[in-house]
Amino acid sequence: MSTTLGGFIAGGIAACGAVTVTHGFETVKTRLQLQGELSAKSQTKRVYTGVFQGVRVILTNEGLRGLMAGLGAAYCYQTMLNGCRLGLYEPIRSSATSLLYKDPAYQSIGVNVFAGASSGILGAMVGSPFFLVKTRLQSYSPFLPVGTQHKYRNAIDGFRTISRTEGFSGLYRGVGSAMVRTGFGSSVQLPTYFFAKRRLQKYFGFSEGVGLHLASSAASGFVVCCVMHPPDTVMSRMYNQSGNLYDGALDCLMKTVRTEGLLAIYKGYFAHLARILPHTILTLTLAEQTNKFMRKVEERLFLD
Repeated sequence: MSTTLGGFIAGGIAACGAVTVTHGFETVKTRLQLQGELSAKSQTKRVYTGVFQGVRVILTNEGLRGLMAGLGAAYCYQTMLNGCRLGLYEPIRSSATSLLYKDPAYQSIGVNVFAGASSGILGAMVGSPFFLVKTRLQSYSPFLPVGTQHKYRNAIDGFRTISRTEGFSGLYRGVGSAMVRTGFGSSVQLPTYFFAKRRLQKYFGFSEGVGLHLASSAASGFVVCCVMHPPDTVMSRMYNQSGNLYDGALDCLMKTVRTEGLLAIYKGYFAHLARILPHTILTLTLAEQTNKFMRKVEERLFLD
């Protein structure tokens, strides 16, 4: 078993564990981002006003099933995305560092950002259809609809319906915006995590362990949310659109800002933070623990 495969498995397991806990906040975030789409603020009826109000409203009207809509597709997406992101980051980083500095252990911020963005973009390309279906399942509400509504029975029905009505290319609608969004997030997630980890060890006396992993992950999650949220809003709208409401990611961004104002690209920010902070903490902390386990398995297989 190679280190890359071990990293892919560790990343996938860690991300699925994290998404189970944070998926409800993702549903609220998606609906906040779609609320008032291309409508002036004065014409928008605010059904969802905040993170916990959104959770309460969805649970009251749709139950836990509504809050956790699209969870199966989210598992598939997270396995693809974080498997690639965590599994390919170190091989890309060490290869690029060896090429430029002749020492794979050398830490270069530029190379780390490149490795993070590259591994994230590859994961986004592979997992994009799952995120598309997930977004449409989360946005659908028979009680308090926002944005375009897509009534799918489940993720499989979503794939079948999209393939039948929009063709294979429909499954990759918005993949460009997904690559930009994930490239932004991935370019800072792991570099920030390892930067915070080294600083905490050097200046605050943290030793290797769960406490260090939690603190480093929290710092990383906050930075990721700040950087990634505007392209995340664009991606949600690109995925959820029916027909050709937007010509592309840039067109979506321009129309959103022109119609709803500059702050519209930060709709759902606090719901995103409520999701991504624990998600990043859980993903990176679980990944550290799972990687330790995978290394033991690899050593045992090698010895055998």
